[in-house]
Amino acid sequence: MLYRKLDNSDHRKGIMIENQIRPERVLIVGIQTEEMSDQKFQMNFDEMLDLTRTAQGNPVAQITQKLDRLHPKSAVGQGKLYEIKALIEVEEIDLVIFLNRLSPSINQYLEKELQIKVIDRVQLILDIFAQRARTQAGQLQVKLAQYEYLLPRIVGQGLSLSRLGAGIGTRGPGETKLETDRRVIRKQISQIKAQLKDLANHRERARERRLNSHAFNIGLVGYTNAGKSTLLNQLTQSGAYVQDQLFATLDPLTRQFSINSHDLFTITDTVGFIDELPTELIYAFRSTLEEIRDVDLLIHVVDSSSESRLMHEDTVDSLLKTLNMRNIPMLTVYNKGDLLKTPNQLVSLRQPSLIMSAYQSQDIEKLKQMIWQEAIEQFKRYEAVVESNDGQRLAKLRRTTLVESIDFDEKRQHYIVTGYERQGDNE
Repeated sequence: MLYRKLDNSDHRKGIMIENQIRPERVLIVGIQTEEMSDQKFQMNFDEMLDLTRTAQGNPVAQITQKLDRLHPKSAVGQGKLYEIKALIEVEEIDLVIFLNRLSPSINQYLEKELQIKVIDRVQLILDIFAQRARTQAGQLQVKLAQYEYLLPRIVGQGLSLSRLGAGIGTRGPGETKLETDRRVIRKQISQIKAQLKDLANHRERARERRLNSHAFNIGLVGYTNAGKSTLLNQLTQSGAYVQDQLFATLDPLTRQFSINSHDLFTITDTVGFIDELPTELIYAFRSTLEEIRDVDLLIHVVDSSSESRLMHEDTVDSLLKTLNMRNIPMLTVYNKGDLLKTPNQLVSLRQPSLIMSAYQSQDIEKLKQMIWQEAIEQFKRYEAVVESNDGQRLAKLRRTTLVESIDFDEKRQHYIVTGYERQGDNE
């Protein structure tokens, strides 16, 4: 396929060139192998452009090629390799990023031939995660994934290591210079795994406390940039980080909110899913999503305006299955409905579902009522008699159950309280 030069808007962060900071000029290379449909290849390639910009790079050109499989030595054919070399000179490219996963030997060969830093989609995503992780657990998970990815690529003081710390693909462990001794790296991996185990035990205790709080717990899942953080902000009136970019949220965030004047609802935002999640990040995803492993309801947020909507939905389904989370009740929210010319554009809608915009207050209210309905279906209905002087029990019912009505019996001088409580609760 012919090379295409890209027109890019301003990017303010990048590498140091002659005492000035400019974004790295990136050439993106994609090989469409026989198992990739045209639609899937185009979706993943377009996503690479967004991922590169998210990593603060400037994608200035792209090259694609169709092959049955990656060339075992150079990924691309030799003619295409010469084309890449020429383009690097013409466009003053700083970095080449491959859509396809590169083996260590191919990666090393390409860097030797091109005399420039070469990374693949996996390393690009790891780089973004390294930028976005804020909690200790998130930073450790990303560092572990980077070490495990880079370990087989350490071959001595070659081009790969000499360029560590110089921009995209090097954040995280690269910032402190990777040791070339594999034994040192393996020791680091063991130490990080031990720290993560301690943190997992702490999260387990925190999760148990939350589950014992009588709250109705909700987890947000969805493809990256579907609008989960915006939805959380609108439901809870909180100030979670929101940005129109991939992986704006990495670390789990839990907030409490009210429905029908009841404060028994919590919602947890999670990292966005992505197609063909790198193997190195499966553990990080699993650890992150442990926060919502035992929720009462999953809200699957879908960007209804995306042309790749159905593939995004399938990706989320596949990852939830991998993480053993398909048995949790799910409500599908087709977000960004305001960007649709007509709701009839959407086909194959999942049920139960809601087409909405997170910025429309009436849609947020509709969503709250759907959550409420799901809660009372999962809880059991009760009726309790509370003596007029037992204010403590009345307050507890209001605090720990979804009270529907409180009526005072003048004749018997007691309250009759009806509502919904968790299965197994005894008031």
